[in-house]
Amino acid sequence: MKKLAVYSIFFFLIVCSQHLFSAPPPPPAAAPPCWPPPCIPIDGGLSFLIAAGAAYGAKKLYNSKKNKASDLI
Repeated sequence: MKKLAVYSIFFFLIVCSQHLFSAPPPPPAAAPPCWPPPCIPIDGGLSFLIAAGAAYGAKKLYNSKKNKASDLI
């Protein structure tokens, strides 16, 4: 009986492993969700990133000038 259980579990694992490691099916060949492609919203985060970089650069420049002024005193 124990041998039958081991063989049954082994067979079950072999049969189910094909489904676990298989690739998903390809997407259907339909029109893209928006037109014209590419549908990438560039302005949303890019403007925030540029503003943050400019603010960081301005702060570094301000601190650099502040340190040079304090070194002269």
